[in-house]
Amino acid sequence: MEIFIAMSALALALAMDAFAVALAQGASGRTDSLTAVRLGLAFGVAQAVMPLIGWLLGTGFASLIQTLDHWIALVLLSFLGLRMIREALTRDEGEVPPALSGWTLLTAAIATSIDALVAGITIPTLGLPILLTCLVIGIATTVLCAIGVRVGGLMGARLGTPAELFGGAVLILLGLDIFIRHQFFGG
Repeated sequence: MEIFIAMSALALALAMDAFAVALAQGASGRTDSLTAVRLGLAFGVAQAVMPLIGWLLGTGFASLIQTLDHWIALVLLSFLGLRMIREALTRDEGEVPPALSGWTLLTAAIATSIDALVAGITIPTLGLPILLTCLVIGIATTVLCAIGVRVGGLMGARLGTPAELFGGAVLILLGLDIFIRHQFFGG
């Protein structure tokens, strides 16, 4: 059960950037089903693949980082969380994002999943199965983005900032949890 909770928390936190983009797309009037599915799949696939890449990079250097993994997790996840919070707080109000399609959509999907790549390095410190975790992250992102397009159309852009703030806070708390468990409880 603890693994499922950690996996779900990580998936939701990582999906918040993409969810905020989907909300903004919906708030700008792009609420059709094709847009919802296209955004959901693009962001979901990127969010599922990037932690796997990060994990592969991390396992290549496992012996070097094993003694420092909790410090790395704390620094990386806190950095990502703080970055998400900063971006949410500094975005101009009323700023309407451009329509996402083609290369713009691919670029946005990759840009919002860089944190998933870095988080992939920390997945072993959480004791999570990598493939299942990547799948959960991808599915959560896909579903949240598809919903985000629709909700954005109904609620406007005001939900984007709280979603990013929540995601940033969860990433910081995950980093602290890893650090405390490994540093003080031998986790």
